[in-house]
Amino acid sequence: MSNTKAAKKQGIMICGHGSRDKDAEREFGLVAKGLKERFPELPVEYGFLEFSAPNIHMGLNSLLSQGVEEIYAVPGMLFAATHAKNDIPSVLTTYEEKNSGLHITYGRELGLQDDMIDAFQARIYESLGLDPANPPENLYDTLLVVVGRGTSDTSANAEAAKLTRIVSENMGFGWSDTVYSGVTYPSVGVGLENLMKLGYKRIVVAPYFLFTGRLIKRIQGYVDKVAQANPTIEFIQTPYLSDHPRVIDAFQHRVEEIMQGELQTGEETLMSSFKRRLAAGEVDVHHHHAEFVDPQDDTQGLSDFDLKHAVVSTGDASHSSVLKPHAHDHGHSHSHNHAHGHSHDHSHGHSHGVYKHIGHPMGPRTMIGEGICCCFMGQFTDEILEEEKSKIEGDCTKTAFAHRK
Repeated sequence: MSNTKAAKKQGIMICGHGSRDKDAEREFGLVAKGLKERFPELPVEYGFLEFSAPNIHMGLNSLLSQGVEEIYAVPGMLFAATHAKNDIPSVLTTYEEKNSGLHITYGRELGLQDDMIDAFQARIYESLGLDPANPPENLYDTLLVVVGRGTSDTSANAEAAKLTRIVSENMGFGWSDTVYSGVTYPSVGVGLENLMKLGYKRIVVAPYFLFTGRLIKRIQGYVDKVAQANPTIEFIQTPYLSDHPRVIDAFQHRVEEIMQGELQTGEETLMSSFKRRLAAGEVDVHHHHAEFVDPQDDTQGLSDFDLKHAVVSTGDASHSSVLKPHAHDHGHSHSHNHAHGHSHDHSHGHSHGVYKHIGHPMGPRTMIGEGICCCFMGQFTDEILEEEKSKIEGDCTKTAFAHRK
């Protein structure tokens, strides 16, 4: 580290996605607490992109108020999908430009570090009632089903599948496969139904998630439903990672990579990739995603950076829009009216590109009427919803697993 950097007060910022589930907010705070114990001499703050407070701006503001001039920011995300690649870098870049003299270095996603794999395996052993420090030679009589987040980013989906293979071989499962709770395929329900045909009498369902939230509750709802319908099969649900000590180790290593200059290898980082793609006009959504906005905070206006890059390209010039100061309403409102008499209005504070395999027969459409959130319905075309209209209920919030306590 250079003398110039050493002279500046340093701080750590953990950037999360956010959740409508208050338990998820609390659990994310436990990671910040654990990381603070590893770096007692540095201020440690955290913030979210959307749904939750504090937002990322609030965390950065707190560091700034403590005199921090050098911020080490790390994404609190398992894999590098859209949020880690585009949304967080946008927030950090805009904030840095607004605050002269501040320098923010953005680190890597958690990824498949050994620490993360060890934490995941420990959770699986614990759910089986086994000691992670003294595991059995194999688990040939057991099927492992890893549940990934599932995104429109194929590389992130592939990382979840890679994790499944690594853990399966490390632990010696009889067989394993990956299902997803998000926009890709196979979905949790149809994936489990297909895998049960293999004949295993004990199935471990292990969600590779950091924290609780609506997706975790959706997964648990699916497994409970399948288990009730198949009483001769033992279903074991593994807890999510939370603040397992090895997870804190993984966060610590990502911070230390920044501190020790290990990102300066000539390889493209998440931030340098974002800036390159932004300059080339390849980034569709580069503004502040849908951050929670404190109604008492009137400091979050447009910067020069925002004004320079104020047009959001959607691939269709007729749909380009000028960004508004933290309104975060990118026109993502879908109202589906069907012949069966149900109307679904899905207004979001942000927009996602429609996943090209949204209509896959084993994908998200299998979740309609089986635990899907209303807000997820906006991903589907009218044609798909018409084909699946027999599954759609008038008020899906009453039946969605994700909304149950």
